[in-house]
Amino acid sequence: MRKGVILLAGPTASGKSSVALALAQQLEDVGGGVIINADSMQVYEELEIITAQPTFDEKRQVPHKLYGVLGGAERCSVARWRDMAVTEINNAHAAGRWPIVVGGTGLYFKVLQEGIAEIPEIPKNITDDVAAHHATIGAEAFFAELESRDPDGAARIRSTDTQRVLRTAAVLAATGKPLGVWQAEASRDGGLDLPMIRLALLPPREIVYARCDDRLVKMFAGGAQEEVRALRKLNLHPSLPIMKAVGVPEISQLQAGTMDEETALAAAQQSTRRYAKRQMTWIRNQMKDWKIVVEQDSERKLAEIFAFVRQGVLTEKV
Repeated sequence: MRKGVILLAGPTASGKSSVALALAQQLEDVGGGVIINADSMQVYEELEIITAQPTFDEKRQVPHKLYGVLGGAERCSVARWRDMAVTEINNAHAAGRWPIVVGGTGLYFKVLQEGIAEIPEIPKNITDDVAAHHATIGAEAFFAELESRDPDGAARIRSTDTQRVLRTAAVLAATGKPLGVWQAEASRDGGLDLPMIRLALLPPREIVYARCDDRLVKMFAGGAQEEVRALRKLNLHPSLPIMKAVGVPEISQLQAGTMDEETALAAAQQSTRRYAKRQMTWIRNQMKDWKIVVEQDSERKLAEIFAFVRQGVLTEKV
């Protein structure tokens, strides 16, 4: 039987990791599963706690790939992640296992299915001009301009993610077309030519938010502060993605003495809820043809997921 790939998406704190683990074990009679990370922050080795990476015990039960594989000084572009993920998918197939790609970074799932957009090289003088304009008018005013010129592009990024804000603005300035249009029109190479079983967890928003808040409380008490303290000692450039991971800026301010712990916790909880909201919006808008699972009773949810995946495994339906 030709094995395909199982894609499991969901917002932070939706229970993806536990579902992936149960699913991998459920598939033992057809070779078992390999869990492959599709979260842009869980690739970093320095943020095991604050990004809620799988535990040692979970990794012992089922093979996990692409968790903590990069140092914080590195950037993990979409293209780089895709290349690593394809390698792990092929390795899983070679071992007779089902790859289960699980995470909350919607763009990662998009490139697996559709390929990577081929965007023209942006001239350095334009990127320099865009950066200079950003520095002159400030981040808030610059993002407001971007929202008026490319509302769809602005909606996909955080106003504080300077790298992506500048990239989105530079593509528009250089080509006259929004980044999203380029991504929709052309691809460097196509998506995976494999059967895909696609599921997305989408619990009610209030449940996700409550879980986010509870998770942050436990992280603050369970090693996240020590993790960020060790990260800060590396003196990494503040523009690096790892320094913008949800919770890192807030804990950094706590440790710098510019926030008290109660304020830092509340700010980190708010950042996490906003991140989860963006992820849920992506799922609703970009994954309309996926199997959406909203059931919250764990037994019924797993039964629904197992039945759907089993059907796909046996019929190789996409």
